[in-house]
Amino acid sequence: MAQKLTFQYDRVADILYINTVAPYAGQESEELGDEIIARLNPDTHKVENIEVLFFTSRLLRKDWFSLPISADLRPVDLAYA
Repeated sequence: MAQKLTFQYDRVADILYINTVAPYAGQESEELGDEIIARLNPDTHKVENIEVLFFTSRLLRKDWFSLPISADLRPVDLAYA
């Protein structure tokens, strides 16, 4: 079953969190470069959470902001939400 993306922003730490599940202690972490951290499922190694450090400074740049991951995005079927 596909999971919804949720977004949280920590203003004090300036971190954007993009989650498919709530973070948990057993997740593995991997830096994807450019101060973007992926939190992985320890069994499947699928990306479950992304942490974008220094988020507001990225928004002030003139170039596009992109994440170094691939995604298969689709509308959520509201009947199963």
